[in-house]
Amino acid sequence: MANEVTVVHVTHETVGKIGGIGAVLQGLFTCSCYLEAIDRSILVGPLFTTEGSVTERLGNDGEVLYSSVDGLVNTGYGPAFRKIESFYNVGIVYGRRTFTDKQTGITSSPEVLLIDVTHMDKGVVNEFKKCLFEEFGIRSHLHENLWEYEQYIRLAPPAVAALKAIRAAKDSTVIISHEFMGMPTALAAILEPTCDFKTAFYAHEVATVRRIVEEHPGHDTMFYNVINRAGQQMLHVSDVFGDQGSYFKHCLVEASKYCDSIFAVGDYVVDELRFLGPEFKTASIDIVYNGVPAYKISAAEKLSSKEKLRLYCENLLGYKPDFVFTHVTRLVQSKGLWRDLRVLEHIEQQFRTQGKTGVLFLLSTEVTQRRSADIYNMESAYNWPVAHREGWPDLSGGEANFYTAVQAFNARSRNIKIVFFNQFGFSADYCGRKMPKDMEFMDIRRGSDVEFGQSIYEPFGIAQLESLTFGGICVVGSACGCIGFVRDMTADENVKNVIIANYTNLGTRSYDDIEDMLQIDRSVRDQIEKTESEKVAMQICLRLAKNESEIENIIQVGYDLAKNMSWGVAVKNYLLPSLQKVLHKQHRSIYTKANRQAG
Repeated sequence: MANEVTVVHVTHETVGKIGGIGAVLQGLFTCSCYLEAIDRSILVGPLFTTEGSVTERLGNDGEVLYSSVDGLVNTGYGPAFRKIESFYNVGIVYGRRTFTDKQTGITSSPEVLLIDVTHMDKGVVNEFKKCLFEEFGIRSHLHENLWEYEQYIRLAPPAVAALKAIRAAKDSTVIISHEFMGMPTALAAILEPTCDFKTAFYAHEVATVRRIVEEHPGHDTMFYNVINRAGQQMLHVSDVFGDQGSYFKHCLVEASKYCDSIFAVGDYVVDELRFLGPEFKTASIDIVYNGVPAYKISAAEKLSSKEKLRLYCENLLGYKPDFVFTHVTRLVQSKGLWRDLRVLEHIEQQFRTQGKTGVLFLLSTEVTQRRSADIYNMESAYNWPVAHREGWPDLSGGEANFYTAVQAFNARSRNIKIVFFNQFGFSADYCGRKMPKDMEFMDIRRGSDVEFGQSIYEPFGIAQLESLTFGGICVVGSACGCIGFVRDMTADENVKNVIIANYTNLGTRSYDDIEDMLQIDRSVRDQIEKTESEKVAMQICLRLAKNESEIENIIQVGYDLAKNMSWGVAVKNYLLPSLQKVLHKQHRSIYTKANRQAG
């Protein structure tokens, strides 16, 4: 790696972990391979609120060194920051945030740069939008009424200026756009005439494709068959699904072709990017898999965590289950939660004949964390989380819709019940008095027999494999990008800890052309899901550990695989070689107007 390498991560998850990008940042900043190779890491993003005190600006593990919002100056960068604030009419918060891996003890404290763009000078913004159109064809006027788009456009010019102010503008600086949010800043860096920034687009997904998959009733069953056929016929997304220009994320993701490189977190993401347009055929796209946790535990430790879960089930439902199924995820359509129920229906039939019982602890919510006091009140009033009621502080609209399906399943099933936790956190403080007092979140990972993750769209899927290292059986959909990493590490051989549910397999169904495939609707998908869910259920029943010896074996197999898919391996084998290529990229005799004028 080149000397004095600086990596700038532009993201919306600068201060707290919201989703997958936050998990990636946590993995990178607590990975010894990354920390040894990268001299300086900087997180850049918008300041989402000016409310609260200075101690809250960078989260619980943050240290604020400068904040114009709060009148704090504890850094020599103050004068430079004030010039930027005056010119752009923005506010700046600067400091550090500490990331810690509690299992390994590794910590790091990357710099954090937040910019309040709420009242930014419109003349500067419009000039930047003009450059984006002239150089990259981005038509901001179509989307500037959407703050989710506008704030990241505004972020770009002062962000580049601030990087120059903190002496991070070097030819060994790589600006990484995490998803569409960072693309305006990456493009501003390309336009910058005084510094040869390197740029990369970190494709945690392809937003254009996600929307298509989620909105079409055929979901992944339709899409991945269509994209395979489209590739054979040299067709692209606009040819098959029409012009995507009205979608504000699309124009920014499409502009990733101007970056020095694109990091794709899964094999399908590469195909999806190539599908965006013919220009992506020659774009530099590398697979950069995410890492997964890899911690060794004993059978006794697993059984101890499982016993807590079994005791909790007894407190809630009156029985101790033989097997504990889990699913920890966001409550969004892409997670395909209904598929869990379909698989469990078949498992429950098997359990009836075997005299076995199970429970699914499903942790998912679409709103913020409920107060402990509200949880205690709901628990005592109507036995939350076994029972729920619509309206705050309990079920939101989407949660209520899903709970209807849970109720229907529980009404029919005798040997397996589902407990739906619409709450962040998994401890007595957040989940009520019936939960064992010594319960912690890692117990649901360690104690799980099976973790579900049969998403319809899942570019990688870290959460699906988090129980792998603890001997859990991970059930993932064929659309999940993590499958490619698994296959790389297992030479494409089956391992007992990973079951792949292939809901894109059309079986004997024959479709003559893409137009026919586009007609794959919910009725066709339902038939395929019915067949595939039964196959998955049979595999689960065959692989469930029946005794301590089998538990020890499945823990060892899972840990060995997780160790080869750890963040250390992912960074060393995938991310760092790709960064090396970016740093050595020789830019052409500069193709932007700004740089032509400077040259």
